[in-house]
Amino acid sequence: MTRERIYLYDTTLRDGQQTQGVQFSTLEKQAIARTLDKLGVDYIEGGWPGANPTDSAFFEDAPETRAIMTAFGMTKRAGRSAENDEVLAGVLNAGTRAVCLVGKTHDFHVETALGISLDENIENIERSIAHLVAQGREALFDAEHFFDGYKANAPYALDCLNAAYRAGARWIVLCDTNGGTQPGEIHDITRAVIAAGIPGARLGIHTHNDTEQAVAGSLAAIEAGARQIQGTLNGLGERCGNANLTSLIPTLMLKEVYASRFETGVTAEALEGLTHASQMLDDILNRVPRRQAAYVGASAFAHKAGLHASAILKDPSTYEHIDPAAVGNARIVPMSNQAGQSNLRRRLAEAGLKVEAGDPALARILEEVKAREDRGYTYDSAQASFELLARAELGQMPAFFEVKRYKVTVERRKNKYDQMVSLSEAVVVVKIDGEKTLSVSESMDKHGSDRGPVNALAKALAKDLGRYQSAIDDMRLVDFKVRITQGGTEAVTRVIIDSADGQGRRWSTVGVSPNIVDASFEALLDAINWKLLRDG
Repeated sequence: MTRERIYLYDTTLRDGQQTQGVQFSTLEKQAIARTLDKLGVDYIEGGWPGANPTDSAFFEDAPETRAIMTAFGMTKRAGRSAENDEVLAGVLNAGTRAVCLVGKTHDFHVETALGISLDENIENIERSIAHLVAQGREALFDAEHFFDGYKANAPYALDCLNAAYRAGARWIVLCDTNGGTQPGEIHDITRAVIAAGIPGARLGIHTHNDTEQAVAGSLAAIEAGARQIQGTLNGLGERCGNANLTSLIPTLMLKEVYASRFETGVTAEALEGLTHASQMLDDILNRVPRRQAAYVGASAFAHKAGLHASAILKDPSTYEHIDPAAVGNARIVPMSNQAGQSNLRRRLAEAGLKVEAGDPALARILEEVKAREDRGYTYDSAQASFELLARAELGQMPAFFEVKRYKVTVERRKNKYDQMVSLSEAVVVVKIDGEKTLSVSESMDKHGSDRGPVNALAKALAKDLGRYQSAIDDMRLVDFKVRITQGGTEAVTRVIIDSADGQGRRWSTVGVSPNIVDASFEALLDAINWKLLRDG
């Protein structure tokens, strides 16, 4: 049976940039566009040319993509022709193959927000789209507030869509701009639009996540007959975000009733890069990836309970809805004081350590994990540290280097501008192949600001590891979490460090001490040792 085509329209670079606290540089937008193209989306909305310098610069030097690069703008203003509207001209001047124009379809917004007549708005839509088509561009019309408009005045909302359709729009996109329309409503209204004469093959859906149903709403529109989905990587977007393509794409490709009925431009091979694409965006935003994110989160395929892990050993489908590798993710069986030998053997196997059931080492490792967790450690969220602990108990942990001593100083003083500033400095002495090396580092960043004692320690430790240096050059700290695990005079500090490297790997390590710097250093040492172990 021939499958129907679903077209994927990514608006991360435009609508995603409207997320509070998000502002992409031109270089970052170029990197994201290349990643989206590699993933296999059909359209990449690069931004609104002329709206800000970054968007304009992006279109001046947009990367070559297989995906159709699209510029975003709005329909012409009332009282002037499409040919003489400078805002519309700025969008066309971006030179993209496709142009998406947003226009009002809710009578309340037309009369209140725009302050024009309903007929003038329809004229603006039709003439703007016709002008794009006359210029040889593929035209898309974003029907803003469509679902609210349809519920308030269905004939007028449909008249707006028909104006764009008559003018030659390739896609008419139904927008749930306020994000409050329920999936069942989206389904029924999309069906009504098709019944009114606009083919589903020309309809798209653009949902917002204000009720945590943007993905469900998008799928409801597809089930009703729409054939384009607009969304963003990781669900970025204004307020609560947009429909999340990192959830929608694998659902369309791997889940019935969609997988056998529809196809997208994303191949099975490209889908394996989905987790990396998601993490890449978080890296650019300097955000910690959401562990519970569907499909791509670090906890999406984590199995903590002993009962679950035992079943997973026999057949992964007992507690996994897909193979994690299909989206580039991995199964994790965390270690904690709830763990039994099923969890332990599974986790050891994933680390490449084969230990037979009944081996006395299993009991030793479990006892050590439980004893350490009583002291404040956690191996549930520090898998790399657990692996190092297990290898040490099994006698399979190489001694790459030895830290002989370290010292950290923090100085508070006035600078030449008579301002109080702090400066952290670290000294680390390591022994490698019988030779001692002393490294010193300050914690100043490129702006002359102190990044703190832990930063100074990390820089000093990674400054000269002899023959291991090249293995850690692509290593970076992604996140740093501190927690006080006990109160009063017995308080100890737990530090968890998330690290990453140029191969896209991420790992977590833990350190515990009454001294925050010492706990941090322990976690840093584990992070480096795990990296060296993985790189052979």
